[in-house]
Amino acid sequence: MLRIVTILSLFALAMFAAGDATFEGKRDLNISAIIMFFIFIAGTLGITKWAASKTKSASDFYTAGGGISGFQNGMAIAGDYMSAASFLGISGMIYLSGFDGLVYAVGFLVGWPVILFLMAEKLRNLGKFTFTDIAAYRLSQKEIRILAAFGSLSVVTLYLIAQMVGAGKLIQILFGMDYEYAVILVGVMMIVYVTFGGMLATTWVQIIKAVLLLSGVTFMGLMVMAHYGFSFEALATKAVETHTKGQAIMAPGGFISDPISAISLGMALMLGTAGLPHILMRFFTVGNAKEARKSVVYATGFIGYFYLIIAVIGLGAIVFLNSPEGAAYFKDGKLVGGANMAAIHLSHIVGGDIFLGFISAVAFATILAVVSGLTLAGASAISHDIYAIVVKKGLATEADEIKVSKRSVIIIGIVGVILGIAFENQNIAFMVGLAFAIAASANFPILFLSIYWSKLTTRGTFIGGFVGLITAVVLVILSPTVWVEVLGNAQAIFPYKHPALFSVTAAFVAIWFFSITDKSARAKEEIESFEAQNVRANTGIGADGAVAH
Repeated sequence: MLRIVTILSLFALAMFAAGDATFEGKRDLNISAIIMFFIFIAGTLGITKWAASKTKSASDFYTAGGGISGFQNGMAIAGDYMSAASFLGISGMIYLSGFDGLVYAVGFLVGWPVILFLMAEKLRNLGKFTFTDIAAYRLSQKEIRILAAFGSLSVVTLYLIAQMVGAGKLIQILFGMDYEYAVILVGVMMIVYVTFGGMLATTWVQIIKAVLLLSGVTFMGLMVMAHYGFSFEALATKAVETHTKGQAIMAPGGFISDPISAISLGMALMLGTAGLPHILMRFFTVGNAKEARKSVVYATGFIGYFYLIIAVIGLGAIVFLNSPEGAAYFKDGKLVGGANMAAIHLSHIVGGDIFLGFISAVAFATILAVVSGLTLAGASAISHDIYAIVVKKGLATEADEIKVSKRSVIIIGIVGVILGIAFENQNIAFMVGLAFAIAASANFPILFLSIYWSKLTTRGTFIGGFVGLITAVVLVILSPTVWVEVLGNAQAIFPYKHPALFSVTAAFVAIWFFSITDKSARAKEEIESFEAQNVRANTGIGADGAVAH
């Protein structure tokens, strides 16, 4: 089966040569990138084959047997989190607007101290396979797992659509490959990695991607800085002189002009990070709480370093692309491929065809690593939370659970490809924002309060979780992003683009109110169970350990 899928994926790759190079926005075929693509895919398929031989139990499939070290897991988390949106999107924002592009970088980064100080150790001590294990530790399994799985699948689906559309557009522009073939290629490779290699293969794909991406951006940053005597001040000064907005690119206020939007966006990015199921799942791949903490420290370091370099790359794109040398990358006065391609064009200027090929392959690896993590998180929600616990009431065999999980991976992969193709020409920017808003509004309050609040009850969690989820979705639909830009109405009903301030508040208030008013016998038992949970959360006594192979 692995050989068949491998042949299909290589066939999909060969479609590069069959793409119609006259399609608007495509580049000429990049032979360097094609060669590096084959090297990357051959290497990761080899890892998948090795991982498949090691993956024998449910613990192996979901968490790599808990045998990943803190450093490896930190690198894998960084690989999972540093998406194409971070690499291409934020550098493109800095290219367009300067300082304001860093608002998103800061927002994405500040969620990690929350995870480090409040959650990492307790996640590892209380959980087994998914973050839902923590929320359901002392609460009713059925209601909580249905709610958490619903929230997880909502986040995964929205995030996956954005990644698949981004993958299709990126590969279409870079390699002259038809959009549909590009999306199918990503879907096929994603299914191969996760179905056969599980978390172990996914982890190593993410580690390889992180090493490649950090190496690539470091080289780009050094090449840019070398032109200015490694003086950031000289680079920034030149960027101000070059950019059409002048000094304004060093001032805030372009993207977010009012305090409510700023607070709301910050909450979505910070708390959303602490509620992303594919990120939280990574804390169960290490052997103990100490390694979980180390994971976050390493991940924060790698991600923080990455965003610092992205600032240099964004300013470098302003300087180099607006120079006489950069004129070749414009068509009819517009940057080929739009602002998101600024980093890609800069890589060609500073490193030539070979480095462009390397960065292009890294961009593809970036997308594969992220969608693999998303798919595994979605599959675990279906197989572990819904099938094994809710449907089979905890009586499912490991073999059956793994079988359901692998089938779920295939289904999620197919659905991701179909939705990726269907949303090709839609404005999908709101989907990433909605994914973070749902994670912050539905997943984070449940997880945080289940760990720290003794009076939390099943009724409060179930009602409050859905209040947060529904509020986030409704407010995004009524916001300018969807109501005006997508649906074409004249004026938005909800005036702000980011709903997290309102939806997160609604979730916390609803969970609090419906918990303290719950006087049932079950609620009393759940409150009394908090002490035992708190002991395990802080000491790790009884926590699941690593599996020996």
